[in-house]
Amino acid sequence: MSPAVSPPSLIGQAPSFLGLMEHVSQAAPLNRPTLVIGERGTGKELVAARLHYLSPRWDKPFVKLNCAALSDTLLETELFGHEAGSFTGAAKRHVGRFELADGGTLFLDEIATATLRVQEKILRVIEYGEFERVGGNTTIQIDVRVVGATNADLPRLADQGKFRADLLDRLSFDVVTIPPMRARPEDIPILAEHFGVAMARELGRPFFGGFSNDAMQQMLAYDWPGNVRELKNVVERAVYRAADPESPITDIHFDPFQSPWRPKQMSIYNDAAPAPIVIAAPPPVSTPGPAAVAPAASAGPSLPEGPCDFLGLVADYEKVLLRNALERNQFHQKRAATDLGLNYHQFRGYLRKYGLLERRHGPREADDGDEGEEG
Repeated sequence: MSPAVSPPSLIGQAPSFLGLMEHVSQAAPLNRPTLVIGERGTGKELVAARLHYLSPRWDKPFVKLNCAALSDTLLETELFGHEAGSFTGAAKRHVGRFELADGGTLFLDEIATATLRVQEKILRVIEYGEFERVGGNTTIQIDVRVVGATNADLPRLADQGKFRADLLDRLSFDVVTIPPMRARPEDIPILAEHFGVAMARELGRPFFGGFSNDAMQQMLAYDWPGNVRELKNVVERAVYRAADPESPITDIHFDPFQSPWRPKQMSIYNDAAPAPIVIAAPPPVSTPGPAAVAPAASAGPSLPEGPCDFLGLVADYEKVLLRNALERNQFHQKRAATDLGLNYHQFRGYLRKYGLLERRHGPREADDGDEGEEG
């Protein structure tokens, strides 16, 4: 008898998260294929593992394979195995993941990346519970529950002919969709505390000092495109960088690439970069006669003539942009940041740099960050 195995821990109390847990608990006991859909970093593998360990197959193998990590040929042999001599380099028989998962669950991550040929063979296994190894002619019978995962829109891919519609029909007996981090803001403080305590323990610290109110508000206002995985990275980075491990954390750095020496083409965290300031050239000058006509004034901002305080002028211009954006958006910092092509924490950094935080007034102050969470 195999030792008891507990399902993986998934932490949260947001209504969307509790709904997910209820769905998983209902789907787990069924001997049917299941799809797990979610954005990157939402924990699709953890949900798949929970589907397995809450099922009657809990004491059988839970086998995992990332379909995106292998080429077409390698993926086929990794899934179905191959016989010795079936291709160059196949010196001995190789047992594939389907055989290894017999009686248990096979988790196919990034299943949308599998080619149509491999998809057809997966469909046959799901339909009939049988397959042949690559290079073999012996039919192998197995009993495997397939759980697929992806962040792609599979129905759309099926309509485009990029994913087999019949395989989609078989896999989608039930579809478990994981809510993104922005749809479960109630869980951000819980998860941040959990990851912070774990990181402090890893660093050998006696306790974790928590987060300041400002730091927590920054995390609540952020959109978390990388979801739980990104939250974990942000928290762990803040813990290890903390100047005083015993005091609450005040500095949150969302973008690890942020640097004055960052190459300009790197923009994976900000889809919309601020538009460059363009100074219009003077219009063409018409010269009807021998007398020269004075050039028209430039349509762009006036420039200093001769020596100037470059950094001071740039700072003054940035402050004007910040103040105008705040006034234009009724001092709602989230929307003002969007107007300037910045994310929330970058915008707050500029306000702090120029001492403009205390200038914020108006009834919208308490709403900052709230509208950034879409559930």
